[in-house]
Amino acid sequence: MHRVAVTGWGLVSPWGSDPVLFQQAVFNGLSAIQLLAKRPDNDWPDRTAAWIDGFESRAHFQSTQLSTLDRASQFALVSARAAIQMSGLEFNRLDLQQCGVYVGTGMGSAGSLEATYSSFYGEGSRRLKPLTVPLVMSNSAAAHIAIETGFLGANVTFSSACASSAIAMGEAARKIRYGDASVMLAGGTEALLYPGVLHAWEALRTLADTDQSNPAYSCKPFSTKRTGMVLGEGAAFFVLESWEHAENRGAVILAELKGFSSTSDSGHLTKPSVVGQVRAMQAALRDANLQPEQIGYINAHGTGTQANDRAEAAAIREVFGIHQVSPSVSSTKAVHGHLLGGASALEFLVTLLALKDCSVPPTANLEEIDPECELNHVIGMFRKTPNLRYAMSNSFAFGGTSGVLIAAAVN
Repeated sequence: MHRVAVTGWGLVSPWGSDPVLFQQAVFNGLSAIQLLAKRPDNDWPDRTAAWIDGFESRAHFQSTQLSTLDRASQFALVSARAAIQMSGLEFNRLDLQQCGVYVGTGMGSAGSLEATYSSFYGEGSRRLKPLTVPLVMSNSAAAHIAIETGFLGANVTFSSACASSAIAMGEAARKIRYGDASVMLAGGTEALLYPGVLHAWEALRTLADTDQSNPAYSCKPFSTKRTGMVLGEGAAFFVLESWEHAENRGAVILAELKGFSSTSDSGHLTKPSVVGQVRAMQAALRDANLQPEQIGYINAHGTGTQANDRAEAAAIREVFGIHQVSPSVSSTKAVHGHLLGGASALEFLVTLLALKDCSVPPTANLEEIDPECELNHVIGMFRKTPNLRYAMSNSFAFGGTSGVLIAAAVN
């Protein structure tokens, strides 16, 4: 069994692509959520979202590439490039057959698919783009990353709603642990802020009401005043390597991906299961060979819906208890929105940043805690946590799929 080193990360987020600026915003509870009515490309006067403003596709890709790149694939490629650059990988020194790509996404190329249907059904056009199929296929992002890097190992796309990228990263780590790969580029991406998709989510009655005092406050995980989730978009990717491979090439090891679990509730498509979430966290702890008291921080799934927050809080209490040394808990979706298939990846980055600086981000907008959500919440500003060694990131998806990751600091 090989240890799994994290040697690079990259992101595209509502707070930009600079990890330092992203950390400053998230750890100070600054929300990127805005009214959708401010977007020039649609009319959503009373809904909020955390979208990426000012992303210039042509600054990253040639026009010939863009014909096959959905917005989600663009986010994935840009963040994957940044992760590779940070890691210092030199492709001419790699065994490319031992390098793979695992990507998580919930709704794939949602924007391109919606545009295709709009053209076909709405405008009556029977002449679609010649490259429509490779543009909209769910594994498009993974395929583009593999083509650009030349990685010849496993290339797999995971789609399990909100747990997609947790599973992509966890399975990539397993690939390394069992000696089937030396390097894996793993993460998640999502770009679903389009009228049709938003109408579907609105029909499910899970989206938050707009906060009338300030739209940025609309997402309130674990609060008595929470009214639902706020959608976001973006991507985050990581270079994962076997510990030996990273050391042999002199890489800077940023963290260790130490534990992973993926379980199924097998109960209900949308209703969260306390029992299922307990099993998922306990399985991740066993995989990491850790005891509950060793976890210092939990980045909660914390969507801001009534059912999810209460179920997750109850599950965390059952696994960890509530006492002086119980782990600090926060949900950062109040700041960057819910990226669905990309959520786990962006939140795993938050978890790694917490370990790096021994500092835990807050749950923004949490002023009055729901009594049924009692935990060791971080409120207001970041919390300095000396000797923070192990942290957990939770993802609990529609369909009953759970993905839990555990990371360890290296210093």
